[in-house]
Amino acid sequence: MIQKLLIFSILFTFTFSVKAQYVMEQDSSILLNNMYIQMEVNESVNDIYNAEHEKVKKDLLWLRYRFPNHPLPYFLFGLNEWWKILPEPSHYPNNEKMIAYLDTAQFYAEAMEEKDEENLEAKFFLAAIHGFKGRFYAENQNWTKAAFEARSALSYMEDSKGNKNLSPEFLFGDALYNYYVEWVPEHYPILKPVLSFFDDGDKKLGVEQLTKVAQNAFYTRTEAQYFLMRIWALDEGQLFKGLQLSEYLHETYPQNAYFHRFYARLLYTAGRIDDAERECLEIFQNIEAGKSGYGGTSGRYAGFFLGQIYERKNNLDEAKKYYERAMISSESVGEEESGYYLYSIYHLGTIAQKKGDLELAEDYFKKAKKKAGRKQGIYQSAKDKLREL
Repeated sequence: MIQKLLIFSILFTFTFSVKAQYVMEQDSSILLNNMYIQMEVNESVNDIYNAEHEKVKKDLLWLRYRFPNHPLPYFLFGLNEWWKILPEPSHYPNNEKMIAYLDTAQFYAEAMEEKDEENLEAKFFLAAIHGFKGRFYAENQNWTKAAFEARSALSYMEDSKGNKNLSPEFLFGDALYNYYVEWVPEHYPILKPVLSFFDDGDKKLGVEQLTKVAQNAFYTRTEAQYFLMRIWALDEGQLFKGLQLSEYLHETYPQNAYFHRFYARLLYTAGRIDDAERECLEIFQNIEAGKSGYGGTSGRYAGFFLGQIYERKNNLDEAKKYYERAMISSESVGEEESGYYLYSIYHLGTIAQKKGDLELAEDYFKKAKKKAGRKQGIYQSAKDKLREL
């Protein structure tokens, strides 16, 4: 359910906002078109991606001082909060600061719209604000609020329909729309009736458009790369393209925990075991150092991969250590139904069995069987192990 609403909110946020920008670029009086401000904002956004949140805050305080009655600085404050949340949501269980910033941005955007109902800059901000609120509420499993915000974002899209531009910058929203409007019903057939009201998409075209944006755009380049990385690696069966892009993002934003763990994940999946081991050990170093964005979510990925690596090397003590860390990390973030958690427990059982501690092995297999759903493969594997014992 989280994935469904996040996909819709992502779609709403970017599709609507970039379509509105097409008309705004014709008017140099609009703040978003100010070249100097664009450069300042772009630097701040890059800092947001690199988890330099305090530096961003100082830059945005300056922007707010200059434009106290404009939604832009408050929206960017909210975006900064979002990227604090995204890598490790469990660190911010009740983060209403993001909503407070977005509420303030919404207040000023609505004031702009009241003065001029055709003000597309106001509509740009209102669409983006409601989109990000939807993502926030979906992450916190508040489905009613998430759906309401997504619907509000839709209403602002209607005012800017048809205002398209094929430049790389403004192609981003169309690219996401083309891909995900086809992807969603393929993965969630229950949503087909809802999507029947949308125009048809084209996944192949969407990927081509995203690639163009990722190569040529200025503002939306990194967002396009983020989506392409996930699409190639997880949906389109092009693991090595996804890996190449994840390596670039990690090297460009080395302090971004999300990009770091995704890179480690793809290294492991691609069989680059030594590189995966190095990155996973670094993830744990960052967790222990208390670096921003690193916590239980990163730990459950890295712990499981290291457990697998060391078990295959027959280094059972190290494997046990990291499976335990994956298990504990998963519990700390409420991910006790995830594969990383269940298979970590299962492999702790196999290690105990290899070491001759059959009582402990039985405990682990019972736990894996209890936690897993009956239709999951791990349920049957644990059941078979219990019979074997």
